[in-house]
Amino acid sequence: MTRQLSALSREIKRQVGLLITRKGQISHVLVGNKKRIWIPRLEKIRTGSGRLRGLRFVHTHLGAEPLSGEDMTDLVLMGLDLMASIEVNHEGLPGPISYGHLLPGDRDGKGYAVQRVQDMGRLQVDFIQLVHSLEDELSRRWLGRSLKTGERALLVGATTGAKWAEEESLNELEALAVSNEVEVAGKVVQRIKGIDRRFLIGKGRLGELVLHCLQTGADLLIFNQELTPTQVKSLTDFTEMKIIDRSQLILDIFSRRAVTREGKIQVELAQLNYLLPRLATKNTAMSRLTGGIGGRGPGETKLEINRRRVYERIAKLNRELAGIGRQRQGRRQLRMRRELPVISIVGYTNAGKSTLLNALTGSRVRTGNRLFETLDPSSRRLRFPREREAIITDTVGFIRDLPQSLMEAFAATLEELNDADLLLHVVDASGGRMEQEIGTVEDILRKLELTEIPMLLVLNKVDRLEKLETGMLRKRTGGVALSALHPPTLKPLVRRIEKIIWRHSSTP
Repeated sequence: MTRQLSALSREIKRQVGLLITRKGQISHVLVGNKKRIWIPRLEKIRTGSGRLRGLRFVHTHLGAEPLSGEDMTDLVLMGLDLMASIEVNHEGLPGPISYGHLLPGDRDGKGYAVQRVQDMGRLQVDFIQLVHSLEDELSRRWLGRSLKTGERALLVGATTGAKWAEEESLNELEALAVSNEVEVAGKVVQRIKGIDRRFLIGKGRLGELVLHCLQTGADLLIFNQELTPTQVKSLTDFTEMKIIDRSQLILDIFSRRAVTREGKIQVELAQLNYLLPRLATKNTAMSRLTGGIGGRGPGETKLEINRRRVYERIAKLNRELAGIGRQRQGRRQLRMRRELPVISIVGYTNAGKSTLLNALTGSRVRTGNRLFETLDPSSRRLRFPREREAIITDTVGFIRDLPQSLMEAFAATLEELNDADLLLHVVDASGGRMEQEIGTVEDILRKLELTEIPMLLVLNKVDRLEKLETGMLRKRTGGVALSALHPPTLKPLVRRIEKIIWRHSSTP
C-alpha cells in the first residue's frame, strides 16, 4: 500500500492520504496539494468520553520532511488513533515513515509522541494494542468526571495586554463557573498580538487546549471574552467541543436562579436576544448546547427553530414585562403617597448586600457565598430608633463586563433605582479587588444616569481585617465600616442613613 500511495503521489505531485478504521477498512481517500492535505469533518464518526476516533490517517509527504505541526494539530483536534506520514523520494518510492499518537499525560509538555523509522521493514509496532492502551488510560482519567453530575470545563482567556490582568479576570470567571456548579479543570491565559476574527486565538494553541481537555476529562471550553456568532461556530467546528463564553455563563446562572415571574421573563429575554444571532441552520455550535450549561431555557429549543417564532416570543415577553412594570409603577406611587423614603442597596456581586438587608430588617432573604445568589429584588421596611420608617430594597449584583443583553432585560427592574432617595453601595472590603469593583459599580450607575442620587459607601466584611487597616480604609474612602454578620456594627450605618434622608430634621 505504501508503494502504491508513494508512486501515485509522485505522479500527480500531490499528497495522498487514507483514513483507515481499526478493522483495516478504508473510510476516506483524500488528495491535497504538494504541501498539505485537508481532512474533512467526520460528523458521522463520533467518539465517546475518553475514547479516540477509531481512525488512523496515513498520508504521503513529497519532501524529506517528517510529520508537521499541522499534522499533529489534526491528530489532537480530531482525536485520531494515529497520524502517519510516508516520505516519498524522487523516484516515487517510500522512504522513512513517521508516526505520532496522543499521550494520556502531559509528558515533555507536548501531550503526544512522535517516532520515525527509516523504512517499512523497521516498523515493528502493534498499533491496535497501542491504541487500546491509550484509551484505557484516558478512560481512567475520565472516570472521576463521569461519576459527577456537573460539567468539567477549561477556562480560556486571551489578551493583547498584560497577562496578570487577564489572570485576575480568570479568577472571577472561575468563581462564576463554580457558582454554576461547574468543575474547573484548569485555566489558560494566551497573550495574542490581535484578535482572530474566526478563532480568537491561533489554531496551534487551540490544539493544545483540546489536548488538555482530552487528558483532564474536560468537556467544555469557557472563554472569558464575549465571542461573536462566527467565532462560536468556527471554534465549535474546529475543536468539535462545546463552546460558551463569559456572557453565556452569566446568563446560565441567571436562568437557574430566577424565582419570580418577572425575573424569569427578564432572563428569557436576555437569553433570546443573545441567542438570536447565533441561530443558524445546521449550526453545530447550537446543536452542542442541548442540555447542561448554556443549554437551559431557550437554549434547549431545537436547532430548526423559526426566527419568526423567536421574534414573536420576544414581543410576547416584552408585553408581559410591560404589564408587570405598570404594576410596579402603581406600588411606587403608593409608597410616594405614604411619603416613605426609598433606600436601594447596590454593589458588586457577592459583596454581602442580601446579608446586610437581613441584618437591618430582621428578614430571611436567601443568602449564600457565591456570585449572583440574589436575582429578584427584595423590598423590606426599615425602622429607625425615632419611629421613622423607610423602604429598603436589595438589587441584583453588578459585575465587570455585564452582558448588554442582561442590562437591557433588567432595565425595568433597575428603573426602581431612579426613585431611590439613597443608594447604599456595599463593597467587600476584605477582597483584593475592592477598588476595581467600586469602579465597575460606579461605571454602571453612570450608564444608568443615577449619579445624582446621594450614595453612601458601606465597607462590609471588615471583621476579616485588622483594626488599623479598617481605620485607614474608613478614613481614605469616607465609608461606613461594618460586618453584616455582626449587628452591633450596624449602628453607625443606621445613624448615617437617618442623617442623610432626614437631613433637615434634628438627629440624635
